Amino acid sequence: MFKGSIPALVTPFRDEAFDEAAFRDFVEWQIGEGSHGLVPCGTTGESATLSADEHRRVVRACVETANRRVPVIAGCGSNDTAHAKALMKAAREEGADAALVVLPYYNRPNQQGIYAHFAALADASDLPIVVYNVPGRTVTDVTPETLGRLATIPSVVGIKDASGDMTRVTAHRALCGRDFCQLSGNDDMALAFLAMGGVGTISVTANVAPRLFARFHDAYLSGDREQALELQDRLFPLHKALFTDASPGPVKYALNKIRPDMPADLRLPMTPPSEASRKAVDAALEHAGLV
Repeated sequence: MFKGSIPALVTPFRDEAFDEAAFRDFVEWQIGEGSHGLVPCGTTGESATLSADEHRRVVRACVETANRRVPVIAGCGSNDTAHAKALMKAAREEGADAALVVLPYYNRPNQQGIYAHFAALADASDLPIVVYNVPGRTVTDVTPETLGRLATIPSVVGIKDASGDMTRVTAHRALCGRDFCQLSGNDDMALAFLAMGGVGTISVTANVAPRLFARFHDAYLSGDREQALELQDRLFPLHKALFTDASPGPVKYALNKIRPDMPADLRLPMTPPSEASRKAVDAALEHAGLV
């Protein structure tokens, strides 16, 4: 259903407001550069600071600009099941192809609570769901066994796995089936994730290097392991540099360096990256041949 390089899009702000024109141009550029799908309103899109109206506007702008050329997986996660239902309803109405739903954060539900959360969302909407597991942000972690239970729900179609545990790719394939869509949530581990049986990456790096990261996935998935490894080495410093400070500060800084039309503004509590982070990003952009 979904595969390849799928950027978790940044949300451009100008004078604290959503810059829709810049965002639409950005989406068009992403598609032209070869991205295989798009994720608006994910963590990298500062979804936690978007109002309900802004969330809908961002999804609508992405869907309309993409115009069915690539799938749009709208971020719809919340620690409140009722709120997540509302976000999924809005995304469905705006024409998104699927919902990316992070595990409930802060509340720290047990495994039955995690299952009940996603089951309730699936019962409320026919929008396909990609589970987003990122224990480093949510503390909560979905076990392979619970994911296997979730995979029996027809609309739960995949996972964005940012657990960092490569063995889970095999475990998920055994418990969820070979057709269950496994997407990496860690750019620096994408090559290993694909080698273990994954089919793509929901990526931060692809914001800045969409053509290179799309080529990386195309190469690996077509069997050209040598080119994939070459591109991995070219992009690896950037994968690391974009997390030398709180995301999405470094990626917005990097994107503004190569696309000055994309403002680097952040919403509090996020602040601009440190000087050390900026220097790391500058060096990585040069290494990748992007500046």
